[in-house]
Amino acid sequence: MMGGALHDIHGLDPVSWWPLAPGWWLVILSGAALVLLTWALVRYLVAYPPGSWRSEAHAALTHLKRRFRNGEIDIKQAATELSELLRRIAIARLGREHQASLTDEAWLRCLGETDQSGFDWERKGQLLITLPYAPENQQAGHEQMADLIRTTTNLIAPQKKSAKDKVEATDD
Repeated sequence: MMGGALHDIHGLDPVSWWPLAPGWWLVILSGAALVLLTWALVRYLVAYPPGSWRSEAHAALTHLKRRFRNGEIDIKQAATELSELLRRIAIARLGREHQASLTDEAWLRCLGETDQSGFDWERKGQLLITLPYAPENQQAGHEQMADLIRTTTNLIAPQKKSAKDKVEATDD
């Protein structure tokens, strides 16, 4: 026999839980992305419930914005369609009785009073009442029209109640 002592078997070192393997990072990032997408979808559906006037107006405004940006419609047609959309939004928000008789500056003033963003509809919205009746070759005001289309989003979005409105609602 050989004269040596037997040595113990040494096992592998324990596996560290950090740093994580690439597969775990992928699972974590996928989970975070899923949570964010779900949150965004729920938030969108709360703001624009399917079948509501907000949803229909948002879809119509998005379609108008895309066609105007791509040059599929001219500024005159965009003004006409935006004016019609704004009328439909105002009727949905405030009622037909209140909106039916408003024209020109009175209508722009009403838009300004109901828009919480503070946009100056009376001054900057003049395109809406003049452009549909302008000559065919009218091309001025392209950036103003794009600004009006962007601002219309404020009228579609659910209005945030101020602290005063919340107190008045609880008093009723």
